[in-house]
Amino acid sequence: MTYFPEVETWRIPDAAMVESLAEMARDGREGREGIVLWLGRRDNGAAEISHLVVLRGKGIVKEPDLLIIGAELMNDVADLAIELGVCLVGQIHSHGKLYGTNLSPTDRKYGIVVPFFLSLVAPDYALRPDTRIEECGVHIFEPSIGYRRLTPPEVLARIRVVCGESVPVLTVGEGE
Repeated sequence: MTYFPEVETWRIPDAAMVESLAEMARDGREGREGIVLWLGRRDNGAAEISHLVVLRGKGIVKEPDLLIIGAELMNDVADLAIELGVCLVGQIHSHGKLYGTNLSPTDRKYGIVVPFFLSLVAPDYALRPDTRIEECGVHIFEPSIGYRRLTPPEVLARIRVVCGESVPVLTVGEGE
């Protein structure tokens, strides 16, 4: 058994997309990138998003073209995941109009490097609440090659946005 089992499909409640876009838009209105971490479970080749984590306080830096999450804040996220019996399975962050939906060199160099981790990039600082997953850059960390952007047919085949389920939004960090 491996600690990071292979994931072929991801199940994302539509509420997770709606809440994630709304959270990132808070920063987008200020001209900064935003981020939401996705907690969930991996089982039998599938990952399911069960909780959203928003980050606050001194442990996170949000700039027009940069996000930095401090180690202490990530430790707090890990503690929360352990407490809930889930793990970090993905994240969504936003880029501004000039930056596109590919992972930036900084995203690739300093981003989370975990086998089969899902990394989405929302366009336009997430200021369009009706943004669909197909409009985002959808990337998966594959152990043998690193991050790879999924093609549109792969997104349709591997990512399932499902209706009707609420997702708890948890805050980690101080302030705001």
